[in-house]
Amino acid sequence: MTSADTTPEDGEPRRRRPWLLVVPLILFVALAGVFLVRLVSGDDPSKIPSALIGKSAPATTLPPLPGLMHDGAPVPGLDPADFQGRVTLVNVFASWCAPCRVEHHMLVTLSEDEGVRLVGIDYKDETENALRFLGTFGNPFDAVGVDADGRAAIEWGVYGVPETFVVGPDGKIRYKFVGPLDDEALDGAFGAAIAAAKADAAKAGAAGS
Repeated sequence: MTSADTTPEDGEPRRRRPWLLVVPLILFVALAGVFLVRLVSGDDPSKIPSALIGKSAPATTLPPLPGLMHDGAPVPGLDPADFQGRVTLVNVFASWCAPCRVEHHMLVTLSEDEGVRLVGIDYKDETENALRFLGTFGNPFDAVGVDADGRAAIEWGVYGVPETFVVGPDGKIRYKFVGPLDDEALDGAFGAAIAAAKADAAKAGAAGS
């Protein structure tokens, strides 16, 4: 008698049910099918919705990056009060983040737009490395706050660097982009959110004049 057979009391051998061996294969094929459908449908896993959309930006104050200078003056840290009355792009980055290097030239381009203010949150980074990173690729930020322990990133609901938030002139978060910025992002919903926020800022400025 082989290990595949058993002999019940009636003396007839009982064989293993072969369909039990097929069940794992069926489950695998089903999961693969779901993944394929999502891939073909064009769903972008980087477009993760944020629970903070439409809410005020976290009141997180962060110290400046020591030694970071611009035009002979120290670059300030993150002050939530500076969100009011202007359009702010908050970019969470780190010198050790490879995608941050890929997107950095986009941030430099955005910094040339006088209608927006760029603020960086330096996530779990070493000061020397962050200074070297910005010194090599250029500093597009008007302010850089140091998030040494990652607490600010948690308050902002960050999944991973890089991420970029559009904050309107009312201090509320308008949009969240996950991953490295590119031309497609600027031509898509991210760029549209910036344009809408700038329009609101212009209206508010006209009303207050």
